[in-house]
Amino acid sequence: MPLGIKLHVWGSFACFTRPEMKAERVSYDVITPSAARGIIEAIYWKPQIRWVIKKLHVLKPVRFTSIRRNEVDRKMTRPDKKVLSNEKPVTTILIEDHRQQRAALILRDVAYIIEAYFDVLDPRFEPKGPELSENDCVGKHLDTFNRRARRGQYFHHPYLGCREFPADFALISNEADLPPIEMPPEEQNRDLGFMLHDIEFDQDPKTKKVKSTLPRFFQAEMKNGVITLPPRV
Repeated sequence: MPLGIKLHVWGSFACFTRPEMKAERVSYDVITPSAARGIIEAIYWKPQIRWVIKKLHVLKPVRFTSIRRNEVDRKMTRPDKKVLSNEKPVTTILIEDHRQQRAALILRDVAYIIEAYFDVLDPRFEPKGPELSENDCVGKHLDTFNRRARRGQYFHHPYLGCREFPADFALISNEADLPPIEMPPEEQNRDLGFMLHDIEFDQDPKTKKVKSTLPRFFQAEMKNGVITLPPRV
């Protein structure tokens, strides 16, 4: 198995939206694998690698709070997206005319440890660079991620489910960097039900456009504060 990383992430609020809730947002009890992958990819991502989440450690008790959020009741139309013949493309939205207040059930005061590794899809470190051995390629990508995470660098600011809930992060290099576990022992074991694992994208090999998407779910269970993810198919 390729070498992995451990990342400590935390924040004041988080919302990992359940897909079955349509009007108002309701968060899962813990971070989802896809949200964890998004945090890691915000720090370092290249088309030559694919991040895979291995384990999720829940460090703090699961606590919910309810808020109201301002949203709009329509979406803008992409210039390249076809619309129905009886519809007009939406190119401008006046927020004052389409604002709606919706309730949201979100998490507060969250902290997690993400264990992940990456698969090498292309043995070249750069798109036009020379081919490397698998060990050299893995080492270069791993060193780059560790350096960026240690310095607090990112492509865009990581967030906990929604962009309005930013995430702080710190690289765990050794045992001394491990944060304390504040989850009570009686809450460390629970059945979390079906949870979104990730979304598979079916792309056209010629145009590289996404033809369809397929969500993947799994039966999530937390044991001793740790969620072990099934292998990606």
